[in-house]
Amino acid sequence: MRRVSGWSWIGLLVLVALPGLLPSYWLFLATGMLIASLLTWSLGLLGGLAGLVSLCQLSLAGVGGWVVAYFNANELPVPFVLQVLVGALAALGIGVLIGLPSLRVRGVHLAVVSLGFAAVADLAFTLLNFPGGVIGKPVVRPGLLASDAAYYWFCLGALLVCLGLGLWLSHSRLGSAWRAVKHSERAAAAMGINVSGAKLWAFAVSAGMAGLAGGLLGLLSASNFAPTGSLVLFASAVMVGAHYPAGALLAGGMSWLIPEALSRLGLSQNLGNLFFAFGVLMALKAGGGIFEVAARNRARPAVVRPLATSPSGSARPSQPGPKPVLEVQGLSVRYGTVQALTQVSLTLYEGQVLGLIGPNGAGKSSLVDAVSGFVPYQGQVRLLGRPLEGLASSQRARAGLRRSFQQDRTIPELSARAYLELAAGRTLTPPELAEALAFAGLEDPEAPLYALDVGARRRLEVAGILAARPKAVLLDEPAAGLSAAESHALAERIAQIPALYGAAVLLIEHDMEVVRRACGEVVVLDFGEVLEAGPTAEVLASPKVVAAYLGEEVAA
Repeated sequence: MRRVSGWSWIGLLVLVALPGLLPSYWLFLATGMLIASLLTWSLGLLGGLAGLVSLCQLSLAGVGGWVVAYFNANELPVPFVLQVLVGALAALGIGVLIGLPSLRVRGVHLAVVSLGFAAVADLAFTLLNFPGGVIGKPVVRPGLLASDAAYYWFCLGALLVCLGLGLWLSHSRLGSAWRAVKHSERAAAAMGINVSGAKLWAFAVSAGMAGLAGGLLGLLSASNFAPTGSLVLFASAVMVGAHYPAGALLAGGMSWLIPEALSRLGLSQNLGNLFFAFGVLMALKAGGGIFEVAARNRARPAVVRPLATSPSGSARPSQPGPKPVLEVQGLSVRYGTVQALTQVSLTLYEGQVLGLIGPNGAGKSSLVDAVSGFVPYQGQVRLLGRPLEGLASSQRARAGLRRSFQQDRTIPELSARAYLELAAGRTLTPPELAEALAFAGLEDPEAPLYALDVGARRRLEVAGILAARPKAVLLDEPAAGLSAAESHALAERIAQIPALYGAAVLLIEHDMEVVRRACGEVVVLDFGEVLEAGPTAEVLASPKVVAAYLGEEVAA
């Protein structure tokens, strides 16, 4: 985790000293800003890290507030701190329930689900009223928190604890998993990440913090938790990049200061909503919130060493052993009325780099998707003799079957070290980390991935797969985006994977020079069926293969 900067310490000292500098009313506003910052932080973790949408964050805060109001109105002998924690737990439970639809939908559809809950919660709060009356009953603070200054410091402490928890989570494997889910659920599952579990944990943490903020509000009424407030909160979080602590503090401050300024100027409060809406548009145009864009702009280009080919010009493809690692038998895939694969069979042996080639639309990607568990199929797939039918894609990955993707599916916010350790599923030893960085041609393990070019990210993806020490690796066009020299160097490294990492490789590639350098044997698909299979040189010279790629007239 990065060290706390000097400016952060200065900001903390200012926040601690504020009660001695502000009059009573402004101290009240400052306390509200801290609570709003906590709310925005909870939303920033959910959206900024996990890429999930919640338009009901104030409603979740209302759940925590309702619990505290209930304890207070009935004068139950429960300490105030425990009241707030129980409210946070109640909101956490409801947050998990709201998160369940995210296992099936995301984006706009998830936003509609969460907004629907906000509408229902608003109706419930209005009809049932908060315990203590229609306009709410002020929460009685315990003796130690009776003064405004003491309560401000208590809220500041709660905010700092949640900021610390969020930062710890963001640098943990769970935080890296959230970022993986944000950018590609398929790539996350291919790493062995439990996508459903990661989503529910994100909703749980976010809702718990929101419930904590609601319990701290003090004066509780239904109007404090209206759905429109959740929309404004979401807009402010997107605008600033609220998964950064400074962004959450800025958004929390604006949510109280802008309405106060408009009120003093005699202007409509709707102008504040327009301001946040404009901020969202600017964030979308810039590709991120204020602090997110600033972090990217501060990043220095990473040092990437060009891959070098072996002195002899090419590495000899390894010879396969007798033991089958991955067996595909009678594999058929259909998309509606389209038959993508028909009774395809192939075997990948230990120590082997087997090429899988064919024209566009031949079914190569469908085969990889089926074998890795992303599309339904008929037939059998076995890994080291174990049938994989019934296993989800993440379970197949954890069993030792890893894959890459045609497009870049790396996670730009992560450092090279964090990405490699997420892909490996464990903390890498210094020699393992150095080995993986060398494979990718990198020197700095803390270099953020958004500072790398496409070629370096593609190599890092392969290095992450190998760091997991899988039994079988499916590489889907790993040379895409590389220069000819880099492609040839990568091909030689792929040829050495069985000897260096103990993994058999199925290589899907369009670059025939890469196939020649890396593969001892190839399988050719055409129109979803096996057209030819055998030693690389013989198959590539086959008239049937030439015809499939270039057409019958050229082949003749």
